Amino acid sequence: MGLIRRSPSGSSARAMARPVAVRPGPGRVTRRRPAGELPATEIDGRRSGTKAKVDVLRRELHQPDWSILISVVALASIGILMVYSSSAMRAYIQQDDTLAIVGPQILWAALGVLAMLVMSRVDYRYLRLVSLPAYAVAIVLLILVFVPSLNRVVGGSARWIVIGPLPAIHPAEIAKLALIVYLAHWLANRGRRIAALRSGTVPFLLIALPVMALIFKEPDLGTTVVVAATAFTMFFVAGARLWQFGALGLLGVLAAIVVGLREYQLERIRTFLDPWQDPLGAGFHTIQGLLALGLGGIFGSGLGESKLAGGLYLPNAWNDFIFAIIGEEFGFVGAAAVVIGFLVLAYAGIRTALRAPDTFGALLAVGITAWLCVQAFINIGVVVALLPVTGITLPFISAGGSSLIISFAAAGILLSISRETVEQPSEEPDAPADRGRGNGRTHLPGSRRRRVASTPIESA
Repeated sequence: MGLIRRSPSGSSARAMARPVAVRPGPGRVTRRRPAGELPATEIDGRRSGTKAKVDVLRRELHQPDWSILISVVALASIGILMVYSSSAMRAYIQQDDTLAIVGPQILWAALGVLAMLVMSRVDYRYLRLVSLPAYAVAIVLLILVFVPSLNRVVGGSARWIVIGPLPAIHPAEIAKLALIVYLAHWLANRGRRIAALRSGTVPFLLIALPVMALIFKEPDLGTTVVVAATAFTMFFVAGARLWQFGALGLLGVLAAIVVGLREYQLERIRTFLDPWQDPLGAGFHTIQGLLALGLGGIFGSGLGESKLAGGLYLPNAWNDFIFAIIGEEFGFVGAAAVVIGFLVLAYAGIRTALRAPDTFGALLAVGITAWLCVQAFINIGVVVALLPVTGITLPFISAGGSSLIISFAAAGILLSISRETVEQPSEEPDAPADRGRGNGRTHLPGSRRRRVASTPIESA
């Protein structure tokens, strides 16, 4: 017990703990540093990541949030399994190869995992340096979609770019992540000015509207809704007022009236209200999806035993309506497992945002989480007839190269942020000024844990 020093008691202890102020000169107060206290320059160096102008920035890293990694890998594994189960028969009939669709999906998944691992090891703050160039590249790619010699039109919608022998690229997927990164950077720089109309709402619209307008023009209403929901969520979390959302909602209604929905989009809305009015036409997808879910029951018919497998009776079974095949082959239990996987991802993403070390990381985590979970909610809502048919994929599960790789890269950014999360009481004197509620601050409260008073250790 000789290594443990007893705490001094009595007046001597209070004298050691109490700072003493002296006045060496008129109008100037200095503070005598008690024994054991660090100099102010060294404290400031620790807080800002520098020390005496010679120390480099040191990141305090720890293990990432494993729930993010586990949920993402689990969802992607289920996706590969279900893409094979739902596409093998169709691929065999059309191309005499049961791996024609799932084979590229496995390759995209491998590249996606590699992208996730790389992004998880990169300091997410470097994304601020490329946020504006990435946003500009995304805008250019969205414009190239309308070039007839470069695009690929499927179902009346030009959403893909094909350049020579390279695989088709879906620019909207790239634009989602690019917009999230740039918005997080811009909103973090704006700070409390977000709550104002001229310095907040108008510039925000100038950033988000070009992306949404180009995607809507393809046309791709479902992706437009996902992008809008993600951008507005980040805007609100950054400190926007409720009246700003009312104004934005009114603007959106006016834009829909002025621009107008296409005939097939209006038909989808009418079909959503009553899919049985055209069971072999516009309502075919919805009815077959509900039929698949009904046939699954509680535990499902078993892997590969789907009556609608291969898309023979359910179009896009391995893509937009893959959740219906999951519900048929694995029943309510399997469908609930997928929903729980996204709920775990949502919870982990929100927790990462609340504990992020800076506002940029918090907004970035909010944007990525909102994007993935809102898109999953819309896809599942379409299959269970809660929403009109939109044609968007189920993240990590549906077949698609661009979507899978970009989603994995976004998950890697979440992991990078989670490696630096901190639990700092909101009453700390060095807590960031933009992490509280009210007064135009971001809606990102700090940790509510109480400070634990340190007590001296007594020897036995």
